[in-house]
Amino acid sequence: MCFSRSVVIFFTVMFLIVGGKVGAQDRQVDLLLNEHWNWYLERNPVFAGQLGNRTGDGKLPCVSVANQIDSSSHLKKFLEAAKAIDPNDLSRNAALNLQIFIRFLEDDISEYLHEAYLIPITNRWGFHIYFAELYKRLPFDNQQDYESYVNRLEAFSKYTDEHIELLSLGIEKGRVLPAIILQGYEDTITTHIFEQPTKSPLYTPFTHMPDNIDSVVRQTLAVRGAKAIGDIVIPAYRKFLAFMQDRYMPAATNTIGISAIPGGREFYRHRVKKYTTMDVTPEQVHEIGLKEVERIRNEMELIPRELKFEGDFGEFLQFLRTDPQFYATDAESYKREVAYILKKMDGELPKLFGKLPRTPYGIKEIPAYIAPKTTAAYYQPPSGNGKNAGFYFINTYNLKSRPLYQLEALSLHEAVPGHHLQLALQQELEGLPEFRKYNGFTAFIEGWALYSERLGLETGFYQDPYSNFGRLSYEMWRACRLVVDTGIHYLGWTREQAIGFMAENTALSRHNIVAEVDRYISWPGQALAYKMGELKIRELRALASRQLVNEFNIREFHDVILGSGAVPMDVLEANVLRYLEQR
Repeated sequence: MCFSRSVVIFFTVMFLIVGGKVGAQDRQVDLLLNEHWNWYLERNPVFAGQLGNRTGDGKLPCVSVANQIDSSSHLKKFLEAAKAIDPNDLSRNAALNLQIFIRFLEDDISEYLHEAYLIPITNRWGFHIYFAELYKRLPFDNQQDYESYVNRLEAFSKYTDEHIELLSLGIEKGRVLPAIILQGYEDTITTHIFEQPTKSPLYTPFTHMPDNIDSVVRQTLAVRGAKAIGDIVIPAYRKFLAFMQDRYMPAATNTIGISAIPGGREFYRHRVKKYTTMDVTPEQVHEIGLKEVERIRNEMELIPRELKFEGDFGEFLQFLRTDPQFYATDAESYKREVAYILKKMDGELPKLFGKLPRTPYGIKEIPAYIAPKTTAAYYQPPSGNGKNAGFYFINTYNLKSRPLYQLEALSLHEAVPGHHLQLALQQELEGLPEFRKYNGFTAFIEGWALYSERLGLETGFYQDPYSNFGRLSYEMWRACRLVVDTGIHYLGWTREQAIGFMAENTALSRHNIVAEVDRYISWPGQALAYKMGELKIRELRALASRQLVNEFNIREFHDVILGSGAVPMDVLEANVLRYLEQR
């Protein structure tokens, strides 16, 4: 087909006009995202340091009440600017970045409006634990790194005072953690109090300083570090301990659900939508959970029959919880089992994915001072600057509560193909704005990790009936979360009711169940993300499999799921539908 020269010129001009408009609007989005990112790094100087950004050297985050108000104001201005941009004038990538940016801002602003910052701790986490791990997060390559670290040590007193300010205002406004989950909380503080500052783990960087620092300077820095720990850090920990014992714990509530605080029911409805990224109510989530519990329970009950176990389901659970054959006797053998499982899965990954991350991962034990109040494992993402790998932390405390038959599901969830694969790959995606590389939506992140447990069925895992029961028990655990979290925070459940429901339906030990329920009490809504996200991913996979039939390619499908980072579920669905249209 031929066109006249005038027609060709007309279409060329129109393309340049429209293209120029789109380009200008895209640049406007980029500028806004960069402005927000720089503000975010300024507000989070330790995280900036992890990325190699030196603008926050020597600083800790400012978390005072005044700063919370100021941050909320900034977020509203960013949201106003974002909503002033017409997405119809943008390229698809820019429009997607803007859509996700607005979603983040709206969630954060809602958190401020509900004054979530007045409860800045959970039963197993807080600023004092975050700070105790500071030396593991930062580089120590030269004198500037050490001087920055010493200045951060010296800033800890102010950092502690600001958290006490938030918690004190929380007491005044009736926003306090329940008393029952604060039992033993002192242990998370006293473990950081030392008579000799050089015994503190925070002194570790001064015990092996690089040779590129002059010997006299090394000695001076070590003295300054010890003085900061002894004169500032340890007294601040003692001050926080006294505050918790004398003021906070006596003010703790006897109720456990977030609905009991002022505006709590509305706050929980917000949390449900935030953590699921779906327009669902607590009641709907509760019903979904009950249906999943019933479905999984039916599958679980087949396994005792397969094993010809003599006894009912409850007796089978008791057998699994108590028989020595299912438990490691020492931490080293437990860690070896974990390492073998993951090395085996490493070899299977190319069958499932077209693109794999370059960043490696390692295995570490959970620190002893938080292990008793923490569940079986967690994952720490890589630093993003190539200097620190991702780490799968495993809990070797009370090994009698950590059955070996659950290790396959646990390890696939936390490391590969779960958290490490997804989060490391996200950091390496080209063209992704910084705020998307290092943030994400819990429903996607945890939904993917739970979905990853099931991928073991396709790669030679769960061959032993007990191990498969462990997988089902872990899936049941996440289904129970939908029931228990909504039950506690919206439907008036008691703590014992929640513990009993999980004991009846999962093979988790009593220790793990109590730790889990207390986690849900202190962190409303977060536990909903796992199962809700996994159900959506499985739904999309079933859709793709039905439409493509013999042409369905699991590697392609997974690359589509992971190709945009951790996105809300509606964005993920749109990505899959677009892929199916193209295929």
